Amino acid sequence: MTVSVVGIGGSLRADSQSERALRVALAGAAEAGAKTTILSGPDLVLPFYDPAVPERSAAAMRLVEELREADGVVLVSPGYHGTVSGLVKNALDYVEDLRDDERPYLHGRAVGCVATASGWQASVTTLTALRSVVHSLRGWPTPLGVAVNSAEVLFDGSGECGDAQVSTNLRTIGLQVVEFALAHS
Repeated sequence: MTVSVVGIGGSLRADSQSERALRVALAGAAEAGAKTTILSGPDLVLPFYDPAVPERSAAAMRLVEELREADGVVLVSPGYHGTVSGLVKNALDYVEDLRDDERPYLHGRAVGCVATASGWQASVTTLTALRSVVHSLRGWPTPLGVAVNSAEVLFDGSGECGDAQVSTNLRTIGLQVVEFALAHS
């Protein structure tokens, strides 16, 4: 069985720290044999979610379809004022469109959570917020979550993490998503 893992996150800034962290985590999933898809930055520029409006933009329909077919998910958000960015939160609000599916919301899917911020307080509180949202969406947060203090951990021009332990942790999140998907298939 080939596992499908969707990565959602990043910011509007091209090649942001959070997008780089997402790519490293998805590399861990790919190393474990998963097919990965990334939805980041411009892919997440969506109309504000409104359940009363049934029409969806092409980008919103793609997001919902990718999640519908996903065996696992990796979420990475920059910490904005101690919580999830509006860009990532709005994308997660679209998971509501899966409420009537056979697998509603993120039911039965492992979700790896990563937060990046310039400081420990913001990165840790953002990670906590992400894990809470995943619980609310019936997903299974992976045992390992990663808070990346971007004031201390840098990614080089090729996107590799300058801190070996953080890089290992990010890859482990991708691996845990795949292991969960395989165990629950």
